[in-house]
Amino acid sequence: MLGKLAPRDEQERQKAIAAGHDLDRVLTADDLVSSDDAFFAATGITDGDLLQGVRYRSGGGATTHSLVMRARSGNDTQHLQRARAMEGVPITRSLPY
Repeated sequence: MLGKLAPRDEQERQKAIAAGHDLDRVLTADDLVSSDDAFFAATGITDGDLLQGVRYRSGGGATTHSLVMRARSGNDTQHLQRARAMEGVPITRSLPY
């Protein structure tokens, strides 16, 4: 896993530089997480290369696709697909930013 800091605006850019971050540096997994006692979890909202997005079912409810990984064991990776009932849960179509 690799990553780079990507400030959203000039103010964030200046804060990152003031904190001593190199914005051109490619960060490795060891840079991002220095302990082997770490978990990673992600659930797809929209379809992507790694996870499927939420699928709403015609009878109500939704199916989600998640990935859970544990660093300590090195090979404890789970792909989870779950069907969930959504009775009583309001569905928000859009949220203001």
